[in-house]
Amino acid sequence: MPLGYLAALVATIPSWAAAMITQDELDLSAPGELQTRGFDTNAELLQAFDKAMDQARAAFAAASDEHWTTPWRLLVGGHVVSEQPRYVALRDGALNHLVHHRGQLTVYLRLNDIPVPSLYGPSADEGGFQ
Repeated sequence: MPLGYLAALVATIPSWAAAMITQDELDLSAPGELQTRGFDTNAELLQAFDKAMDQARAAFAAASDEHWTTPWRLLVGGHVVSEQPRYVALRDGALNHLVHHRGQLTVYLRLNDIPVPSLYGPSADEGGFQ
């Protein structure tokens, strides 16, 4: 996966979480805001990340406990690929996906001798380990 696409994917996956909370289904073949696109500058990429995080925070804050158990569907071309309780779909389809691709992004950094930033605490590149 090209680095630019991967970075855009990581930056915008939080908007997937927002959509999974606020919508009952998502069709991957439908055009729209959730399609990953390229960004011309780092500033645009960071702005997209901030927007996606704002959307996700607002959706999480507005969701009731009961809402998490309601069904959510993933479609491709109108055909149901998956139907799960919303909390399972969110964990598998957004959160685990984000962790996976963020890990891929750290490999790109390592291969290019760029220090890996803190993800879950200090990284070895930040001198956090003695």
